[in-house]
Amino acid sequence: MSQTVEMKIIAHIHSDFPTKFGIPRQSGLVDSLKSYIVFEPEYRDENAFRGIEGYSHLWLIWQFSEAVRDTWSPTVRPPRLGGNTRMGVFATRSPFRPNAIGLSSVGLEAVTIDPKLGPVLHVTGADLMDGTPIFDIKPYLAYTDSHPEAVSNYAFETGGTLLNVDFPDELLMKIPESRRESLIAVLAQNPCPRYHSSPDRVYGMEYAGFDIGFTVSDGILTVVSIKK
Repeated sequence: MSQTVEMKIIAHIHSDFPTKFGIPRQSGLVDSLKSYIVFEPEYRDENAFRGIEGYSHLWLIWQFSEAVRDTWSPTVRPPRLGGNTRMGVFATRSPFRPNAIGLSSVGLEAVTIDPKLGPVLHVTGADLMDGTPIFDIKPYLAYTDSHPEAVSNYAFETGGTLLNVDFPDELLMKIPESRRESLIAVLAQNPCPRYHSSPDRVYGMEYAGFDIGFTVSDGILTVVSIKK
């Protein structure tokens, strides 16, 4: 018999990504991305954050809020494999899981106390959409959580070939200076699904209040339009 447990949403994260398209595929791939976490009123007690400044990184346990469904499949088709090869759901980080739960490691940049919102965590490198619900936050412990010798399936190795980003100056200047480095780094990761290969297609990505239009061809991503 299936068992269920209650999960309480303790906070929401706020990022520059209003939709999931363009979000880095894993946390930490773009360390310059900045987000902040606002807690629900019940969890704004400053005592709950005592000592958190002593950690450089945190684990976020969160909900794939756009992938919640009543059914599940034992296999999924990872985009990194072209969208055609099926793998076991527990051998991937697909959002389509029996429980739509995500796990991300982020950098802790600062903790501020807002007069209305209480403690706010400012984090870097998050791979979460704006408004994503968070179930829990735990310290990242380097001596036990880091495994440099770990082996990963080849399809999910980080790194790989980054795209060269051609961003005309007249378009780049439309983006606030504080967001430019992060945007270029996100574009270099190639936001497009791996199985898309249409050099003439103009893709659109929402970022920090802007609609970024771009094409991808022969390892070069070219930004062609910026709309507020």
